[in-house]
Amino acid sequence: MKTIASMTGFARAGGQRPDLGLSWTWEARSVNGKGLDVRVRWPNGFDALEAPAKDLVGKRLTRGSVTLSLQTRTDAGAGVPQVRINQALLAQLMDLARDLPLHVQPPTFDGLLQVRGVLETLESAEPDEETRKGLEAEMLTSLGEALTALEAARRDEGGRLNTILRAHLATIADLIGKAAQTASARPEAVQDRLRAALNQLLDAKVPVSEDRLAQELALIATRQDVREELDRLTAHVAQATELLDSAGPVGRRLDFLCQEFNREANTLCSKAQDTALTRIGLDLKTVIDQLREQVQNVE
Repeated sequence: MKTIASMTGFARAGGQRPDLGLSWTWEARSVNGKGLDVRVRWPNGFDALEAPAKDLVGKRLTRGSVTLSLQTRTDAGAGVPQVRINQALLAQLMDLARDLPLHVQPPTFDGLLQVRGVLETLESAEPDEETRKGLEAEMLTSLGEALTALEAARRDEGGRLNTILRAHLATIADLIGKAAQTASARPEAVQDRLRAALNQLLDAKVPVSEDRLAQELALIATRQDVREELDRLTAHVAQATELLDSAGPVGRRLDFLCQEFNREANTLCSKAQDTALTRIGLDLKTVIDQLREQVQNVE
C-alpha cells in the first residue's frame, strides 16, 4: 500500500576491513525541514566522503534536516608498532660472545636485546591510494544501506501520519456537513435575510437607485451566504485526500491547503449568523490547526 513519508527517522549501518584493522558505523537521522539540509560528521582523514555522501542523500530524499555521522573503530592490535629481532645482528653478537675470555662474564640474552639495532620497530604503513579509494567506496556502500533503512523508517512513520491526517480530514468533513445543516446556512434562511434586507432598503427615507439597490443586495448576499465557503472546504478535503493517496512528496502542497482551509474557516466564522455556526467554525479552526501541525512532518 502506498503511503506518504515522514521527515523523521533514524537508521544505522556499518562495515569492516579486517585487513586494515578497521570497522565503521554510519548513523543517519532526519527531522523536519523546509527543504533538504544535509550535514556530515566524520573523523579526521575522511574529508573526501562529504561530497559523495551529500550526493547520495540528494538522490534519496527531497525534504528534511538530515545529519550523517561516521564513527570508526580500530582493532586492538591495529596501528600498534610491530617489533622484530634483527636475527643477523643477534647471531653476530652471540658469536662474538663465545670468543670472550673465560674470566669475562658472558652476556645475557636480555642484555643482548638492549644492544642498539637488535630490536627493530616497524611502523604500521599507511594504506596506498588504491586501498584508500576502495575503503571509501565500501564506506559509501554502507551509507547507502543506512539511507535505505532511513527511508523505510520515514515511510513507517509516514504510515502513522497518514492515519492521523485522514482522521482529521474526516472530522473536518463531518463539521462541514453540520455547518450546512445549521439554520443560518440553509438556503431558505439566506433568502429570508435577503428579503428582509430588501424591504429595509425599499423602506428607506432616502430613495435608492436600482443600480445601488442591486449592489447592496449583492454585497449582503455575499456576506450572509456561507455555501461558497462550505463548497470550497469540501473541495479542499477532496484534494487533500487525493494528495495522501498519491503517496509522493506532498508536504508542501498539504501545507498550502491547510492555509486555504484556515482562510475559509475564518470567513465562515465572520459570516456566521447564529451561535451554532460560530461554534462549528471555531471547531473547524481547531481541527485545521491540528491538521497543519501534523502536516509539518510530511516530506
